Parts: sequence; C-alpha cells; structure tokens
Amino acid sequence: MTKIIFHLNTIAYGGVERVVSNLANRFAEMNFDVVITTQWHSDIEFALDPRVRRVHVGLLPIDEKSNRLSKILIRLKYLRAFIKSEKPDIMIAFDRNANYRALLASMGTVTPVIISVRNPPQIYYSSMINRIIVALLFPRAAGCVFQTSGQRDFFAKKIQRKSRIILNPLHEKYLGISPPSERKKEIVNSSRLEGYKNQAGIINAFIRLHHDYPDYILKIYGGDHGDGTKEILEGIISKHKAGDYVKLMGASDSLEKDIVNASIYVFNSDREGLPNVLMEAMALGLPVISTDCPCGGPAALINDGVSGLLIPVGDEEALCNALRRLLDNPQYAESLGREARKIGEVCNINTITAQWLDYIRCISHSE
Repeated sequence: MTKIIFHLNTIAYGGVERVVSNLANRFAEMNFDVVITTQWHSDIEFALDPRVRRVHVGLLPIDEKSNRLSKILIRLKYLRAFIKSEKPDIMIAFDRNANYRALLASMGTVTPVIISVRNPPQIYYSSMINRIIVALLFPRAAGCVFQTSGQRDFFAKKIQRKSRIILNPLHEKYLGISPPSERKKEIVNSSRLEGYKNQAGIINAFIRLHHDYPDYILKIYGGDHGDGTKEILEGIISKHKAGDYVKLMGASDSLEKDIVNASIYVFNSDREGLPNVLMEAMALGLPVISTDCPCGGPAALINDGVSGLLIPVGDEEALCNALRRLLDNPQYAESLGREARKIGEVCNINTITAQWLDYIRCISHSE
C-alpha cells in the first residue's frame, strides 16, 4: 500500500480540514504517495507538506452555469476520472457529502473507500433522504471511522462491525509546551464564529460575572463563518458597552502562543463531533470548561471534575457557576489543567497515525 487519496470539500480552517492536513503531512513524511482532492479552494487554508499533492476535482468555471443536478454529476465525473487515472491503494473520505461522492465515484473501480463520520449523525444523517442514501451507499464502504461511540451507535450493526473509533491527532505544536509561571487574567475560546458554537452564551455569562472579576477579559478567536453570528456577537458587546473587556480576535494559526497563558478555556458548542480546539486547549494544560454536547465528543475527552468541567448545553447559569468555581479556586483550576495535558499522551500524531495505518492495512488485506 503506497498511494493514499484523501477526499474532502476544502482544506480551509476547520476541524475536518485540520485532521486531514495533519494526517496527510505525517503520511508524506513516512514516504507514502499522498493526494488531497478537494472541491474548492479557500483564501486561508492549512499548510501542506510539499510532498502532498493537492488536486482540484470540483467545478470548473465553465460548469458554474449548469443546474444543480448537473453540477452533482459533473463533480462525480471529475472525481471518478481522477480515481481511475491514479488507481490509489485506498481512498479516505471525510464528512457527509465527501463520503457520498467517494462511494459513488468509486463504483466499478477496485479502489477501497474508507468513509469517516465527523459530525453528530443525529443531525447530519437523520433526514429521510440521508437515511436512504446511507442505506444504499454505506454498505459499499470498505470501512468507517468514527470519533466517538455516540456517532458509531447511530448506524446499522453492519456498518458498526467494520468500523473503528479513532480520535483526532493533535498537531505537535500543542505538545510539550511548559506551563506558564503566571497566568494572564484572560478567559479564552477558539471556535469559528457560527451559530451553533454559541459564543453568544459565553459573552453573556462573562458580562454577568464581570463586575465581580473586573480584571479579567474575554478573548474569542475564530474566523467569521458568514452566517451573521459575528454581527450578533458585536451587537451583544455593543449593547452592554463591553468592548473594553470582550474581544473578538479573528482567526489565528498560532493559538499555541495566543492562549497558552490564559486562565480558563471555555468551549460552549451546542453540538460537535470531537472538537479539535478543545483537545488543543487541554494539551496546552489549560483549565477547560465544556458543554457536554452530542454526540459525546467532549465527554470522551474530559473526566468531569478531574481534567475539566462539563456543563449542560445552553445552560448559561451552569457556565457562570463553572467560571466562578475556577476563578475562585485557581489551585483547583491548575490541577484540572495538569490532568488535561495528559490528552497529548493518547492523541499525539504518532499514536493516531499508527491507528489509522493499522486500520488501513486491515482494510487493504481484507479486500
């Protein structure tokens, strides 16, 4: 097995894209022939090892005037042509639409396809049309990778039997960083500005607490998803005249430097697969507070009360109480951070890459 093709929508900043770029770069370092096929380019993307080939298999300018069905068929045609030309030893698709495309485009070829579910299937795969597509296509997959048992258990037993649970790999830049001698009076979050990430709840909770902790500021790192969330957050900050102590910092590719000295990291998403940003904060040794959101990603990472605090989704009062608990007891907060740092022992790139390679080899030998 020498040639691996990854297929996903893009490699813009995001959780799926971060995982693929980390895996692809490591496989390239191990002298595999690695190709990433994507549907479109973005202005800001994860850096790839020069040995990783990036190939566009999405629409060309001439295709843009086609109707919706034609565009779907054109995308499949381009991907299928690439598979037949390259003849990869295995293809790995990430996320729902990429999973569908890879399984359809590979029909009639000898290329085995591993699909990967990265989001809560109760939301992304539960509609009637998606259930039909899953029933028709997923049995064709050579294997399926899940991040949590909650994702896996949504699907039929025949899918579960040929699946693996593999956590996300941490980038090496988040590992082995010494804890700060003194923490800044900052509470931080790092998530794309998008509605379900619920940064609004973090801001509202912090505004409620600020009069008791006037020396602290809240910094939110993340690019604008474009769904209006950024404007909503700016409106909350403006309404409460909180601009001096609530900051929208924009996207950053140096979070290991930006947030490492913060006092608390808060993750407040309504739903999530396995949040990379939470893993990164834990690996840096930050005391973390996270929603116990479906489908079990944060709970798979955090031992509640030992390596972080879990709170119910959408519970602003619980978030306030958790913040108070850590702000009032910095020694306890530091103990959480020390335990959180141990995530690096199980989610480092070497360990996760080895798990992927073991599964790939199992799939290859069974074909």
